[in-house]
Parts: sequence; structure tokens; C-alpha cells
Amino acid sequence: MSYSLNIPSSLAVIRPNVSLGELTSYRIGGMAQWYASIKTLSELEAVFAWYSRESLPLTFLGAGSNLLISDQGLPGLVLSTRYLRYYKIDKAQGRITAAAGEPIARIAWITARLGWSGLEWAVGIPGTIGGSVVMNAGAHGKSIADVLSCANVASYSGNLSTLTSGDFQFSYRNSLLQKQPRLLVEATFQLEPGHDKELIKSRTSQNLHKRRDSQPYDRPSCGSVFRNPYPQAAGQLIEQLGLKGYQIGQAQVSPRHANFIVNQGQAKAADVFRLIHHVRQQVEKKWSILLEPEVKMLGEFPSL
Repeated sequence: MSYSLNIPSSLAVIRPNVSLGELTSYRIGGMAQWYASIKTLSELEAVFAWYSRESLPLTFLGAGSNLLISDQGLPGLVLSTRYLRYYKIDKAQGRITAAAGEPIARIAWITARLGWSGLEWAVGIPGTIGGSVVMNAGAHGKSIADVLSCANVASYSGNLSTLTSGDFQFSYRNSLLQKQPRLLVEATFQLEPGHDKELIKSRTSQNLHKRRDSQPYDRPSCGSVFRNPYPQAAGQLIEQLGLKGYQIGQAQVSPRHANFIVNQGQAKAADVFRLIHHVRQQVEKKWSILLEPEVKMLGEFPSL
């Protein structure tokens, strides 16, 4: 399919017909009608200026680690910040500001080497700063809400504003930006400096090994599929139903961790979608608990 929108030569970052499967941790997804991956704030400004002149849907994409994108792909513009990377350290205040595309695990290690406490839990999170803030990512009883000071976000028109931690209305794996989508540009975290560097690095390393030992890093996945219905754990409910290893097409409930659905190699988004639906049905039938997906599903999926 060809498109005739007028793209200035200076905006080579905007490309038509880009496979999104290569840009998600699931390795699944159709084509983006238009795709832009920005590396600088000036490129971001130029893309927003172009977008504002066109009548197109807009989807934001980070590392694609918590997404299931339809086999049919996505219409309009998919704007990725995965290569928008920089960070600034304020040693006097014990703060670090990181761009949306920075891997949160990298920022966790940087602060650990400084002897700053607060992000030790984040070392095993596969996503970027942007996605982690939007999702209020967490592990080991901690989350983004515990350490976020403020963040700069952009509206669909490209206007920048600053939100404080309270503005985000954080809750379990949720934030304001899921209800009122805006592009997270950079985030500032308030940490606790002055700790023993070796101790903080040791805690960080222990958290990483704990996640790697219990979760299936050997197959493409989106991380945890379902939110935990506290006080229950989604993985335990699924495991008690004997669903570990259950498969639809090339999508499988991980034999290692039941709250992971892995791509066995050639899975389609429709396979994963049907498997999610099957697991939810079985859990609701047994315990009258309707699991809420943590994975974000974008695009059109088959009716069930």
C-alpha cells in the first residue's frame, strides 16, 4: 500500500509501512501505516508539527515490552521514543532525570553505582522510562510511584507541560496517562543518596537474579499478562488450574511462570489474544475472579 502524505525531506524519521512485530518484545504485530522513531527533542518537535497538519490517529510506542499489537497493524502514526535517550544527575538533590527511551534497568544500575537507593527493584524491568511511568511499573513491593518526583509530558498537539508525582494519580499498574494519553518525554526521580555503594549494587544484583530465576527470559513475551487480583496472585491462580504449558497456536502459558504467555516462535497476535481470553474464562469459572490484563492490546482483534 502506498501513501501520498507530504513529508519534508528533513523528516526522514517518518516512514510508511513499518513492521511493528520487530519492535515489540513479543515479536508480534502487523504494520504501522506511518512510523517515526525520534532521537532528539528537535526531531520530536518536527514530528509533532507534521502530525498536527494531518488527520491521523496517533499511537505512542516505547520499547514495546508490555504490548500486544494486532496482526492487522495500526493505522495512522506510531511515534516511538525508544531512541530518545539521555540522563542528568543532580548529586546535590539526589535526583536523576532520564529521557523516555532510557531503559529503566540501565538507570537502576547507574544509580546503584552511585550508592543511591530507590530503584534497586527496577533492574529486571524490561521496558523504558516512558512505559514504566505510564504503567507505574513495579517489583518486589516497590513501584515508580515511590520514587517519581515529576515528569515532562507532551500533548497530542506537541505542547509540553510538567506533572508532579501527585498529578499522575498512581494506582496499581495504572496512572493518569493511561486514561488521558500524553507522551512522556522525561522523568525525574527522587532517590536516597549516601548509602554504601557495594550494598546497593548487591541488592540490585540480587533482584535481577531473582527475576531471571523465576521468569521465562528464553522466549519472547510481554512480561506479566494479568494484574494480580490482590490478595491473590494471578500466576498462582492460573497454575492451580493446571494451565502451565497450555497452548493455542504458537502462544503458550509459560511452564516456568503461569502469568507469562510466551511466543513459541511463530505466534500470531490472535493466538495470544485467544489464549488470554481462555485463561480469563477458566479463572472466572473456577474462582469468580475476572483477571484484568496488564498487557496493553492495540489494534483490531478477532471477536470471541
